[in-house]
Amino acid sequence: MATLAPPLQPVLAQRNRAPAQLWLPHWSLSHCVRAIVSRSTLGIGRDWPAEWHHNHFPASPLCTISWFFAGHSELLEPGQPPQRLPQVSLAGPFTRPTHSRNSTEGHGMMLMLMPDALQALTGVDPARYLNRFVPLDEALDASWQAMADAVLAAPDDATRVVLIESFLAPRWQALRRSADHPHLLRLQDWLQGLALQAAASGVGRSLRQFERRIKGWTGLPMRELRGLGRAEQAFFRTLAEGEGPVRWADVAADTGYADQSHLCRETRRVTGFAPQELRQRIAEDERFWIYRIWN
Repeated sequence: MATLAPPLQPVLAQRNRAPAQLWLPHWSLSHCVRAIVSRSTLGIGRDWPAEWHHNHFPASPLCTISWFFAGHSELLEPGQPPQRLPQVSLAGPFTRPTHSRNSTEGHGMMLMLMPDALQALTGVDPARYLNRFVPLDEALDASWQAMADAVLAAPDDATRVVLIESFLAPRWQALRRSADHPHLLRLQDWLQGLALQAAASGVGRSLRQFERRIKGWTGLPMRELRGLGRAEQAFFRTLAEGEGPVRWADVAADTGYADQSHLCRETRRVTGFAPQELRQRIAEDERFWIYRIWN
């Protein structure tokens, strides 16, 4: 079954003012599920300043099913009125960072699925839900809705995680999809495997056909996926420095960027912030809690 992941930087994770947990999937689901995350502000959120109820998430190729067991959240987009999210929603990949605001107190969970896994399991094109949230029952069939309802009714997060994996495991196994190793895939590893699969499948071998397969499985073009993979790699490279000084030119060179300026531009595009500002906010700002527990 899934296991709670120890944070890569425990001191950093301890700065989160609300309990936040990240579960890594059983190895047999590691090519299907990236992670399950939960967070609760019940009993403490009412004492917080308003800004602590906001969340900042980076752009991501992952598809997400989200539950709110208590409270709610609103998506905040520039120039748009706040969009209250459904109690249970599906979101596709996001090519831009997202900013949301939670109710004073709340408790939620996110199931983060690899986009090609969602497509294989459901036939849903991830591109259909690109950069948006929809009620789950508008996107997936009754069996998924029944699972979501069972998760809503469960007494605690550990039970919810078991319900999610018990639902996914036989469906994933029926597709004869399994991990070759028990390690959680980071985006670069997943993308490499996806590229090999695309190259080996179908009749056409042209670059255009290869890229069309990738986009059909994930909802995103290969260029976008490579950029998101580089950004995650740079994040983990920076995290390894702890609280010591970071030479951004070295990070850029180590993670596939043309130069430091390229790293800065792409980090701002994916997260909304320049690398040094992002690092400082992760260290100090409650709104960046997800970065502190990401593994």
